Amino acid sequence: MLNRREFLETTLRAAVAAGVTTQANDSLAATPAPHPDAVVELRQYTLRGGKRDTLIALFEQSFQQPLEDAGMHVIGTFRDLDDPDRFVWMRGFRDMASRPQALSAFYDGPLWKSKRDAANATMLDSDNVLLLKPAAPNAGFQTAPKSPGPNGIVGACIYYLGDVDATAFTGFFDSVLRPQIERLGASPIARFVSAEGPNNFPRLPVRDHERVFIWFGRWSSAEAESTFAARFAALSGWRDQTPEVLFPALMRKPERLRLLPNARSELR
Repeated sequence: MLNRREFLETTLRAAVAAGVTTQANDSLAATPAPHPDAVVELRQYTLRGGKRDTLIALFEQSFQQPLEDAGMHVIGTFRDLDDPDRFVWMRGFRDMASRPQALSAFYDGPLWKSKRDAANATMLDSDNVLLLKPAAPNAGFQTAPKSPGPNGIVGACIYYLGDVDATAFTGFFDSVLRPQIERLGASPIARFVSAEGPNNFPRLPVRDHERVFIWFGRWSSAEAESTFAARFAALSGWRDQTPEVLFPALMRKPERLRLLPNARSELR
């Protein structure tokens, strides 16, 4: 006879398998092809006071296109609405093997060498970096993203998994949390988990000791996101049927980012 824990884990695995199959079929029929970014860096820089606009201007004028030319995809650049000294951006790579080549092409090139002192002068820390991969097929950012309007923002919710299996948590999110999110009027636009394995460009540190699940959403305004967040926080009972093996990923309150796209951000 199955005990409660075994029953819940068996039920979760069945739900995950069914959900993955349904989503894959729906994705093939109804969604555009995702960007070919098998690896994504989420980079959060802590800046010196009053230097964020200086770095954004330098980034957009001097770095954004050269990064693309070196083989990277600059997915988006943002102001953190909750920290005036935080610059957030994301870049993608075709695969892990191409990452060191692309990074070397840029950081060993003459442009970065001529501009790095000016960029570094704006920063206190640039090591808050999560190395990610799509949580499932078609879970990355989609092509031609639609803007929710001039005041729109992008939000991110980061769950710290500890030793919890990322595939199991993704299934739990899709079967339990995602329906609640959509019932409250939001819809995830992308889902990522940690890209586990060694950092193959160690000159740029990453938080390789952290294992995460992140979902991204889009809102018409900061106020709309805040309303959603308050309603989601007020939900009761959704943890009741959570398998015990997933509890460690829910013990820590998720990290919430509210990101205002910069003028040249592709993701908005």
